[in-house]
Amino acid sequence: MALSFCGNNKGSNAYSVENGVLNNGCFVDALNLVPHVFLLFITFPILFIGWGSQSSKVQIHHNTWLHFPGHNLRWILTFTLLFVHVCEIAEGIVSNTRMESNHLHLFMPALMGFIAATTSVVYYHNIETANFPKLLLALFIYWILAFITKMIKLWKFAEESLGVKELRFCITALLVVLYGLLMAVEINVIRVRKYVFFANPQRVKPPEDLQDLGVRFLQPFVNLLSKATYWWMNPLIIGAHKRPIELKKIGKLPIAMRALTNYMRLKDSYEEQRKTEDPEKSPSIWKSMYRAFGGSILLSSTFRYMADLLGFAGPLCISGIVGNLHTNMTFGVFFMSSNELLKNTSVLAVLLFLALVLQRTFLQASYYVTIETGINLRGALLAMIYNKILRLSTSNMSMGEMTLGQINNLVAIETNQLMWFLFLCPNLWAMPVQIIMGVILLYYLLGNSALIGAGVILLLAPVQYLIATKLADTQKSTLDYSTDRLKKTTEILKGIKLLKLYAWENIFCDRVEETRGKELTSLKTFALYTSMSIFLNAAIPIAAVLATFVTHAYIEEVRLSPDKAFASLALFHILVTPLFLLSTVVRFAVKALVSVQKLSEFLQSDEIGDDSWRNGEMSMCLEFGKKYKYHGDTKVINRKDRYRMDNYEQPMRRQLRPTETEDVAVEVNDGFFTWGSNLSTLTDINIRIPTGQLTMIVGQVGCGKSSLLLAMLGEMQTISGKVYWSNKNRYSVAYAAQKSWLLNATVEENITFGSPFNKQRYKAVIDTCSLQPDIDLLPFGDQTEIGERGINLSGGQRQRICVARALYQNTNIVFLDDPFSALDIHLSDHLMQEGILKFLQDDKRTVVLVTHKLQYLIHADWIIAMKDGSVLREGTLKDIQTHDVELYEHWKTLMNRQDQELEKETEMESQTTLERKTLRRAFYSREAKNHIDDEDEEEEVEEDDDDNMSTTTSRRSKIQWKMCCRYLSSGGFLMVFLMVSSKLAKHSVMVAIDYWLAAWTSSNPHNQSLIAQHRSCVPVFIILCGAAIALCLITSLTVEFLGVAAATNLHHNLLNKIIHAPIRFFDVTPLGQILNRFSADTNIIDQHIPPTLESLTRSTLLCLSAIGVIAFVTPTFLIALVPLAVAFYFIQKYFRVASKDLQDLDDSTQLPLLCHFSETAEGLTTIRAFRHEARFKQRMLELTDTNNTAYLFLSAANRWLEVRTDYLGAVIVLTAAVAAIWSTSGPDVDQSGLVGLGLTYALTVTNYLNWVVRNLADLEVQMAAVKKVNSFLSTESENYEGSMDVSQVPEDWPQHGEIKIHDLCVRYDSMLKPVLKQVNAHINPGQKVGICGRTGSGKSSLSLAFFNMVDVFEGKIVIDGIDICKLPLQTLRSRLSIILQDPVLFSGSIRLNLDPERTCTDDRLWEALEIAQLKNMVKALPGGLDAVVTEGGENFSVGQRQLFCLARAFVRKSSILIMDEATASIDMATENILQKVVMTAFADRTVVTIAHRVHTILTADLVIVMKRGSIMEYGKPEILMEQEDGLFASFVKADM
Repeated sequence: MALSFCGNNKGSNAYSVENGVLNNGCFVDALNLVPHVFLLFITFPILFIGWGSQSSKVQIHHNTWLHFPGHNLRWILTFTLLFVHVCEIAEGIVSNTRMESNHLHLFMPALMGFIAATTSVVYYHNIETANFPKLLLALFIYWILAFITKMIKLWKFAEESLGVKELRFCITALLVVLYGLLMAVEINVIRVRKYVFFANPQRVKPPEDLQDLGVRFLQPFVNLLSKATYWWMNPLIIGAHKRPIELKKIGKLPIAMRALTNYMRLKDSYEEQRKTEDPEKSPSIWKSMYRAFGGSILLSSTFRYMADLLGFAGPLCISGIVGNLHTNMTFGVFFMSSNELLKNTSVLAVLLFLALVLQRTFLQASYYVTIETGINLRGALLAMIYNKILRLSTSNMSMGEMTLGQINNLVAIETNQLMWFLFLCPNLWAMPVQIIMGVILLYYLLGNSALIGAGVILLLAPVQYLIATKLADTQKSTLDYSTDRLKKTTEILKGIKLLKLYAWENIFCDRVEETRGKELTSLKTFALYTSMSIFLNAAIPIAAVLATFVTHAYIEEVRLSPDKAFASLALFHILVTPLFLLSTVVRFAVKALVSVQKLSEFLQSDEIGDDSWRNGEMSMCLEFGKKYKYHGDTKVINRKDRYRMDNYEQPMRRQLRPTETEDVAVEVNDGFFTWGSNLSTLTDINIRIPTGQLTMIVGQVGCGKSSLLLAMLGEMQTISGKVYWSNKNRYSVAYAAQKSWLLNATVEENITFGSPFNKQRYKAVIDTCSLQPDIDLLPFGDQTEIGERGINLSGGQRQRICVARALYQNTNIVFLDDPFSALDIHLSDHLMQEGILKFLQDDKRTVVLVTHKLQYLIHADWIIAMKDGSVLREGTLKDIQTHDVELYEHWKTLMNRQDQELEKETEMESQTTLERKTLRRAFYSREAKNHIDDEDEEEEVEEDDDDNMSTTTSRRSKIQWKMCCRYLSSGGFLMVFLMVSSKLAKHSVMVAIDYWLAAWTSSNPHNQSLIAQHRSCVPVFIILCGAAIALCLITSLTVEFLGVAAATNLHHNLLNKIIHAPIRFFDVTPLGQILNRFSADTNIIDQHIPPTLESLTRSTLLCLSAIGVIAFVTPTFLIALVPLAVAFYFIQKYFRVASKDLQDLDDSTQLPLLCHFSETAEGLTTIRAFRHEARFKQRMLELTDTNNTAYLFLSAANRWLEVRTDYLGAVIVLTAAVAAIWSTSGPDVDQSGLVGLGLTYALTVTNYLNWVVRNLADLEVQMAAVKKVNSFLSTESENYEGSMDVSQVPEDWPQHGEIKIHDLCVRYDSMLKPVLKQVNAHINPGQKVGICGRTGSGKSSLSLAFFNMVDVFEGKIVIDGIDICKLPLQTLRSRLSIILQDPVLFSGSIRLNLDPERTCTDDRLWEALEIAQLKNMVKALPGGLDAVVTEGGENFSVGQRQLFCLARAFVRKSSILIMDEATASIDMATENILQKVVMTAFADRTVVTIAHRVHTILTADLVIVMKRGSIMEYGKPEILMEQEDGLFASFVKADM
């Protein structure tokens, strides 16, 4: 057939214009071509030139630019226009088939229109990117021309009296409207930007965020299409494959999403309520949340409604396609009637596709908006909580009204609960609508029987809610048990050395296993409820379908047709989701209510007295650091106003003031201060602190010295009285608190504390605080992280750092609160002389020092003596000597006593050296380990360099299948087999049900008499459904219990491995790392992996069965499947890598944020004294924003994935539908049921595709926990067996306690140098032996060698004739006793601490306590031997703890006792007791003492002097003393 534009039908002259040009339809169509051609001619050259020039420029990072007015509307209109053009083309082609010859004019203009519309939007996008609005003129002209030509066409149609019934008329009318609207949009751009027809066009810059190259989150700035599909994320996600995503890559947050912006929004609406409503009532957080973020929630809900309504298009289109498969396709002649279009199956298939795409786009948009709002809200709440913390009154913290735990919970739990509630809240109002719509549609399809099915669903919904609440409760109890288990595990790990030395590790291990048993019981309950919930979720739709179709078969006279059957099947699937979610949402709503309650209580709690110098309001501090410099001035102004006010009150005293203020820094008049209760802690305080001098405050413990400092700083509540600060002083006070407080930062940052770094000054401060030797020990010097998460320092080291911080600050006033309490005498003297007297006084700084060391009073310029909360005396030492002789004498006696102690203290190896020693030990072992690790890493790096790119890629995109196998095998093979087989059976039965439904409904429809035969299908259907429900139950149970079994085994093995590891393992592995395995990783294995695994297998099998069914119905579908599978593979591959990186970023940025909160709460007084609130707020905002950025990117990546998999799903539906339509266009009718089956399955695929990928990604992250646990499972255990049998060892060995050491060589690890070299010694039974030597000479290593705790690689130790290396460890260690240098007590009872094996009688225990001088104290305790010992024995003093350890050694009646520096950490009195006891109670036993202070071993029978791992001198002390140049003699001299 010849092609011609107007067609060449015989007998009609297509080109004649006798009736007027415009009355020739073909000419009108040709006229319509003109605008399209015009546009293409103009834009193509511009686009090509533009693109050419653009590619020559380097693409700027932000090709995202500004939007012209009406941007979104234009995109929406253009898409609608494209859709209408497609309809027009389709209609034209169909009409053309009814003509005699081809009439190109029916569809050619429409095709050109489609091309032109596409071009218009591309063109527009490029103009917008280049910000060159003049070129929009071309589009403006195009819209006008198109509008005019279409108007002419419509007018002609109307003249021919065609109306809405004809499709072409409708299409033309629609086009006219659209072109008109687009024209209006264009006019609006001209109106706003004035780029033409106006004299001065408006200059517009891109938004502020985009000029800042740091902002990488572009969602708010890209064009509509990119927004809907997250196209802008592509480079990030695909790039993640090459190199991991780091914090730099995700940049900063846009301004509108920063915590500060949102904090301001929330705070304004919160404060507004205070003003408008009655000021007494506390503002409601709900209202403020609604005022600040209500708009976005409404927007999100709108999207959600659109998505839900579009969701119902799926079932309706299926019903249409299946129902119209066998209608004959007849069309009218020239004009096609409108309703015929909706009967055309191909059209329906396309409509179904579009509906799906739109529904998914709206749904993801709704999710995105709620998540963004949730994140904004969380940022705002965190800032609110933080500001409140900075203003909390100190009494609140100390009186225990607000514990740190509560604050941490607010930050970690409550804010997240609210954020999650926001994520889910659109569901609250969307779900009811969805359910109601669904039921109405079902009723329309099936009549009354639909209501029965809906009834089943509604009846089972409360059960789900019940299960959901039960789940929450069980989770709580599980949490309690696991915290308890963790506490016990921590204790074991901290006291592991002692447990091993006493051979008690198994007893304590059983304690943990017992708690773990309770936790597992709770976990099993949890697993049961979870599986019930999963079961209900799967079984409800089956039950509903069963009820509905069976009743339909018996009630209705009409046969069930396939179109209705499958439409209702799809509807039931839609209905289940909201019902399942509803229970979750309701639970979250309840939690959110509780959280808000807690938050508002917290925000209402007491604040610190608002002294005029506290007026640095939040808004000022938060304008980033800029205003910081002027803070001082504002304070000064306030202070003057304050004086002016005082003027009116006390005109008399004001006159004297100026003369005084010169030399008084702080003055308190008639002060009565309290810590919150109405009893005043400080009464009648009148003091002055002279400027530039050293003031000391002394007094007994608890007489209010520290309180006085805090009262001056304004931390206490003032009942009456005034504190005056002289003008220049009260800007900032350097303050060192009694309880040292460190930041999680480097040593240097802790000391400079935000002041500029000045090298000379820094060095001087370090020297005065004698910190250099300590810093040298740290692995990275003063750049080492200390604080909670960093390295643990001892008390003295922490305190010196705090003092150093106070000294370093350049402030006029320094408050030191008992800086000497944790320091030994040398350090305190040095600090006093160098630091306080020289460093501070040289700068003429005012110093206030609280101290117990009276020997320093001679240095004081001014002394304040306190007693019971009031001032006893004030003046110089001279004044007190003349006026209060009694007090002076009292001080003198105290000073003498302190001097004696001083002498004693110099004798011992001082505390500081000890502290440094422990630090050195920790690092010595850690460095060795790091050294080994580094070597391994270097080898790896070398291998990597060859093909760096490929290896990293493959490494990062692989799931650890090995770990999966490891996990499953931990669960037991039976369970795995059960799980796999039941899963497969369940899915096969599910498919069988639907297949049976298809066969049943499509059996011959015309013969009505076959109703009986029709009903005969019912029993099979019932049986299948029953089987499916049973299988659902079995699968859900097997998966959950597989998880419990795996968790049980993994934890059991881990605990046993770690407890039996050699002591070296604990020296080398940081405690935190081991604890992490027991806390975070175990938690993941217990609770997170099973549901993920379940969800993954379920969604994968669903997708596979669906694809199988579609392929079975229409084999042609397999051809289309190949490209789809490839696309899917790449999407999931890229996404998994990016998701893992972003998840890691989210986790790693969360910790510093939480730490910053708890840190601030602990150091409140210090921060406020230093006036550093603004800096800390700034830090908090930065940390919050960083965490929020990571979270935003993570959720945007999830949206990216879901949009893509959803579109893939939509394409699957389209191909399935098209394939079905083509393959069934023959005469065979019975296919219709199967087509319905295929389409219903295709619809489910869209829901489950993204779950497959999400679960894969989650599983990958969670399997890392299994990997970590597994890495510990490969540690070597100690050799517990020994070469002798227990039966060969005499019951009472060692009876005498004779020790022979032959050529002993010992090392800590086969990699390390020996610590003892060729040691020989012989100790007779009952001898008292002393071993001494400098730090690191191998004294302690020798004591460990007796217990076979270290690697003895040469020589031997023989005790009573048995070589100890041959003995089983348990036997050896249970027969010797040791007292360690740091006393370790475990939480539990006193009995547990003395005799955990429960082998001794009470008398024996009392006897031991009596020997250790503890009997009376223990008797006084409630419960006696069963009295409680708190964690770490904190409820006893250090001395008492050491005595308990002595009693513990005595309870075990062994003939050998080893004391490892046991007297190092106790006072003289306790030490004397110890010495006496050892001499009497252990008179007949062999005692080996490792000595700190040589004088303790002067009475020994034998002295061994060690140096660098070998024995230098050996013999009786008297003989060794005589050797003048001997080592021992020199030690004794140094000690005297």
